[in-house]
Amino acid sequence: MTAYREWTEAQESTAVSVDGHDLDVAYYDEGTGDPVVFLHGIPTNSFLWRDVVDPIAEERRVIVPDMVGYGNSSMHDGFDRSIRAQEEMIADLLSSLDIETVSLVGHDLGGGVFLRYATHHPEAVEQLVLSNSVAYDSWPIPVITDLGLPQTARETSVEELQEMMDDLFRETLFGDDPNEEFLEGMKSPWNSEEGVTSVVRNAAATNTNHTTEVDPETVNAETLLLWGTEDEFQSVDWAERLEEDIDDARLVGLDEANHWVMEDRPDAYREELRSFLL
Repeated sequence: MTAYREWTEAQESTAVSVDGHDLDVAYYDEGTGDPVVFLHGIPTNSFLWRDVVDPIAEERRVIVPDMVGYGNSSMHDGFDRSIRAQEEMIADLLSSLDIETVSLVGHDLGGGVFLRYATHHPEAVEQLVLSNSVAYDSWPIPVITDLGLPQTARETSVEELQEMMDDLFRETLFGDDPNEEFLEGMKSPWNSEEGVTSVVRNAAATNTNHTTEVDPETVNAETLLLWGTEDEFQSVDWAERLEEDIDDARLVGLDEANHWVMEDRPDAYREELRSFLL
């Protein structure tokens, strides 16, 4: 059995309401204690965190959802997948799990979702980790803008999208020997016609206004900016700006790490995260 299949078979599922739509959210739930929620970005899924969460789950409860439109959560057409909508998904998921206070770890768009949540629910977020996160007007990047064109969904075959995804990750992982297990897990959810349409809709939903409308200065949580310093998508300059704007923020840059920092520097990433959260 592949690592991605093992991960998905360990997931649970629940229904949430987003803008009046009833949607299924798949999530990994392990451990006990004060909860920590991990959230991926585009075009990844919860498997991104597979090598990160177990050490945290030794002392805390970890919850790792697939955003709606991603992974094993609802992918059908006809609902918003923006980070505003993902924030609503997180709020309803936490409510359904009876979680009132939480620590949040977000990467890429997931970081943008959690930045919004921390500004809108400042008393509910105790710790916030942002890794190579979208913020301000740092996004969307051109490759995602192009992916979100409506004709991409109509004109791209499953095989073409798989090749596109393979190229994207191989070209942006640090080093010359990418982990094939990681590549399989990142590509697998998009290996269908529904997956092609869903990832295009996800890309189309990237709305800069959803981070420019929130003020990071209102974040109360103790914040760690755990960043790959070689990121070609979300440069460390954005982390430095966040460090200035969030009162209780500390930037830790990991060298020899591109955008997929937890994959490029797994040992260092786990060590820094464990030190902050535990």
